[in-house]
Amino acid sequence: MNQRPNLFLDTPVFLYALGKAAPAKAAAQTLLRDASVGQLRLHTGAECVQEVIFHRLRSGSRNLAANQVHAIRELCVVHPMDDAVLDRGLELIEEAGARGRDAFIAATALLAGFDHIVTTDTRFVDVPGLRPVDPRDLAG
Repeated sequence: MNQRPNLFLDTPVFLYALGKAAPAKAAAQTLLRDASVGQLRLHTGAECVQEVIFHRLRSGSRNLAANQVHAIRELCVVHPMDDAVLDRGLELIEEAGARGRDAFIAATALLAGFDHIVTTDTRFVDVPGLRPVDPRDLAG
């Protein structure tokens, strides 16, 4: 039995896929498309979903933003923001110098068992145990 690869996506991947032309747009769209046809299994955190809706509400209609977030939730396993994530995120802030929301997204990925995060955000370099992978390095 072939297992689909599991990837944990950070907010910028979704925003690039949904936004205006950018260097990582095509790669981000490819990852989402591959997941939609069952070639990948995508994971993300509740904090990422919150960030997507925040940004999409600022750049488009309320209905479009809500529909985009519904599509993300259907496409991804969304890991919750719970006490364990809050505690681990605070540790990453205090001990590793992680910043704000990134700390909680990193904590979510780590607690879900990931050692890679698909992102264009270079700040994840500073999070012990979590290696960033640019979506352009994954999408054919």
